[in-house]
Amino acid sequence: MLFDAFKHRKSPKIEFIKTDPTWRVAWGTVDENYENIAWRDDKISVILPRTLSGFLTEKLAISSGGRFVVVGDVWLTNQVQLLQKLGIEPDSFQGSSLQLVANLWERWGNESLRQLVGMFALVIWDREKQVLRLVRDRIGVRTLYYTTTGSVRWIAPQLRTLSPHRSSDLDLVALRDYLCCAFIPGERTLWEEVRELRPGTVLELPDYKVQAYWQLQEQITAIDQPLVWHGDRLRELLNQVVQEYLPPANEPVGVFLSGGLDSSGITALVSKFHKAPVHTFSIHFGSECPNELEFSSLVASHCQTQHHILEITFKDMWECLPETMAYLDDPIGDPLTVPNLLLGRLARESVEVVLNGEGGDPCFGGPKNQPMLINSLYGSVTNQDALQAYLISFQKCAVDLPQLLKPEVWQAVQTAPWVFEKDLNSQASYLNRLMAMNIKFKGADQILTKVSNLTQAALLQGRSPLFDQRVVDLSMEIPPEYKLSGVEEKAVLKQAIIDILPGTIIHRPKSGMMVPVQLGFRKYWQQEARDLLLNRNAAITPYLNQLPIRNWLNYQGDTWSRYGVKLWLLASLEIWLQVNKKAL
Repeated sequence: MLFDAFKHRKSPKIEFIKTDPTWRVAWGTVDENYENIAWRDDKISVILPRTLSGFLTEKLAISSGGRFVVVGDVWLTNQVQLLQKLGIEPDSFQGSSLQLVANLWERWGNESLRQLVGMFALVIWDREKQVLRLVRDRIGVRTLYYTTTGSVRWIAPQLRTLSPHRSSDLDLVALRDYLCCAFIPGERTLWEEVRELRPGTVLELPDYKVQAYWQLQEQITAIDQPLVWHGDRLRELLNQVVQEYLPPANEPVGVFLSGGLDSSGITALVSKFHKAPVHTFSIHFGSECPNELEFSSLVASHCQTQHHILEITFKDMWECLPETMAYLDDPIGDPLTVPNLLLGRLARESVEVVLNGEGGDPCFGGPKNQPMLINSLYGSVTNQDALQAYLISFQKCAVDLPQLLKPEVWQAVQTAPWVFEKDLNSQASYLNRLMAMNIKFKGADQILTKVSNLTQAALLQGRSPLFDQRVVDLSMEIPPEYKLSGVEEKAVLKQAIIDILPGTIIHRPKSGMMVPVQLGFRKYWQQEARDLLLNRNAAITPYLNQLPIRNWLNYQGDTWSRYGVKLWLLASLEIWLQVNKKAL
C-alpha cells in the first residue's frame, strides 16, 4: 500500500453525538411498569435499550439449560477455542459471544472466568441459587458500576447511567485522590453512593462477597536468559495478540500513531499482518507548539499507511471540553482527553476499529518510574516515604492539598488510607511494584476507561494490544533490568520490535505527547478559566479554596511550569460536575 500524502485537517466544530444507550440491571423489586424492562423475575429486572426492531437483545442471553441469565458486554479473542471446548462447530454457532458465556457458565460456573480471554463486564443471575454475580475482565478494559444504598441496587457499565439512582453527595476521599492523580483510583467513584467493580474480581449478591479470580503477580522466570531471548518471547506473543485484535481481513483498520515506540510498534505489526488499508492518525497543536510529526510521519512512510494529521487548536481544546467530560464516567484530568475524542472522530471517517499503543509504559518500564527509583535510593536524604514520593510523582496537586482543600474537607480526608499502600509495600521487586500500581490503577482507572469511553463516543471500537491480559502477565515474568535500567527504558520491547521499525524510532528518547495547556491558560483561556473556576457558584466552591487557584491563574511562583496541568485538572473537574448535575 502506497503511503498517502499527509492529510492535514483542522478539527471540526464538534457536534454532540448520542452514543448507543446502555443496559442496566436492578437488584430488588422494581415496578413491573418500569420503562424498557426486557426480562424480570421477583429479584432482578434487566433494562435494555430499544431499537426499531425491539429490545437490544444482544446484551442479554439465557443459558441453554435456562438456569443462568447473563447481561453485559463481551469481546473475546478465543471464541473459536471456547466453542470447541463445548463441542460446538464454530461455523455452526449462530449465537452471540454473550450466549457463549452463558453456555460456558452452565457447564463450568465460576471456572469459566479462567477460560475467557478478552474484555468483558457481566452480570450473571443464577435463577436456581438466587445469587447475582458481577464480573469484570482482568485488566479493566470494560467497566462496571453499582449503587451501594437503597432497597434496589442498580448496576450498569457506565457511571452516568446510574444518575437517577444516586444522590449528589461527593465522596471526599475520591475528590482528594483525583486532585493528586487526575483520576480516581480503586473502587471509589466521585459519587459517595456508587462503587466500581475492580478488574479481575467477582462480586456476589446478596452476601456482597468479593473474590479475585485473577491477580497481577510478579513471577520472574528465565532470569539467566539474555535480553534477546525475552525479546523473542514477547514478539511471538505480540504477533498473536495483534492479529487477534484486527478486524476481518477485508476491512480497513486504524492506529493512533504518536511517533513514540509503543504506537509505532503496534503500527508496524498491524501493517505486517493486515492486508486491507491501514490508516494512521496523528495530532499537533499548531505552529506555536512543538510536535512529533517528524517521527509519526517517518513511521507512516516506513509502514506505508494512509496517514492523517489533525491540527487541534486552542479554541477546539476549550470548546470541546464539556462534551468530552460528558462522555467520561469519573472525571479524568488528563489533557489528552479532548484530543482523543477529536482524533477518534476523524478516524471514524475511515475505519470502525482502531488500535493504540497504550500500555507500553506501565508494562515495560517507561521513564515515569525513574523519579520513584531515585527516591528509593535517596529517600533517606530527601526524607520522603514511598507513598508521599509516589503521590508527588504524578506532578498534580499532592503537595497543595492542605491549602487547596477547605479546612473541613482536608480534616475529613487527611488520614484516610490510600489504595496504593498495599501494592507499594508488597514483596515484589521495586520496579515491578511501581509497574503493578500503574497497571492496576492508572491503567484501569484512567487509560483504559478513557480509551473505552471516548472511542465509543466516536462510534469506534478501540483496542489496546499492549494491555492484553497475556502481555501484562508476561511483563511480570521478564526480569526488571530488561524493562527499565538506568536511563535505558523498555529495553525488552525495543528488542521485540527492533527488526520492523527504523533505528531512529527505536533509539529516540521518550518525550511523551505534550498537550500545551500551559500556553493555553497563559494566552488563550485566561478569562474563561477565571469565570469558570473563581465563580462563587462554581460546583467546586464548597470544597476548594480560591486563593491557590487565583495564584495559579496568575502564574505566581510557577517554577516548574506545572500550573497549566493543575488548572486543566480543575477545569475538567468543574465541567464534569456541571455536566453530571444537569443530567440528574
